[in-house]
Amino acid sequence: MSSRAIWLLVWGVLWLSACHKSRQGRSKTDGTLTVTDSLASDVLADGVLFDESKANFKIQETDFEYLTAKAKFSFKNDKQDIDNATINFRVRKDSLIWFSVTTVGFEVARGQISPQELVVLDKFHKELYTYSYAELSRRFQFDLSFPLLQAVLVGNLPLPRQPGQRMYQLPDQERLLLQQPGRQVVIDNYLGESSQRLEGLRVTQQVTQNVLTLEYGDFKKLDGGYLFPFTSLLVLHARPAANQPAVQTKIGLNHSRVELTQNNPGFPFSIPSGYKKR
Repeated sequence: MSSRAIWLLVWGVLWLSACHKSRQGRSKTDGTLTVTDSLASDVLADGVLFDESKANFKIQETDFEYLTAKAKFSFKNDKQDIDNATINFRVRKDSLIWFSVTTVGFEVARGQISPQELVVLDKFHKELYTYSYAELSRRFQFDLSFPLLQAVLVGNLPLPRQPGQRMYQLPDQERLLLQQPGRQVVIDNYLGESSQRLEGLRVTQQVTQNVLTLEYGDFKKLDGGYLFPFTSLLVLHARPAANQPAVQTKIGLNHSRVELTQNNPGFPFSIPSGYKKR
């Protein structure tokens, strides 16, 4: 597994953090997610109705001090197809995300993500990658943040719900739609009525029309009563350049273990001598 696949895992999730400009337009459908692009009225283009009775709908989110998880990792685009990697996560809430990627019994990458920067060791090529969020934001033209990445990993809303953001009842589904329009993207949050959890996302970037969808599934109850998604599938349709066709990238996680704890699991990370900084 190359470092490029690892980075695409990180970039794909971080892509969700851009937000800020509303747009108007038509509704679109992609798989199980029906998406609308405008909150210009109480009735959206596909007939979804604003449901005033859901204005105080309680969204359940995972709270923790430390989280540890182990998952199978799959990655597929037009150049790579990986389905045998294992990724371990350790998270200290609002402070640090540590991960280790192994394949065929060997650790090929280790990284840590803090509120200040991202650091990844490509142990296969003996390379070091270090980026600040400001640098990444300039490079990808998105506003990147640690809170956003943490939220996506644990299945919480990528952006806090703000007063005045309306809830819509989806037809023929036991789901509600919370749409968060911004300057650069529109984020559609799909919430299960019975689970009260975030079950899906769709993010549409205004200028490029790049689209990211994220579906959560296989919810299981953890200690403390939190429902946690043990499977997730991220699909990114993005153009490498304005004059090039969109490329589809799929990233899947299938957790075999997720634990919430008050005990520090440890975050072992050091930079060996001889690694080349990229």
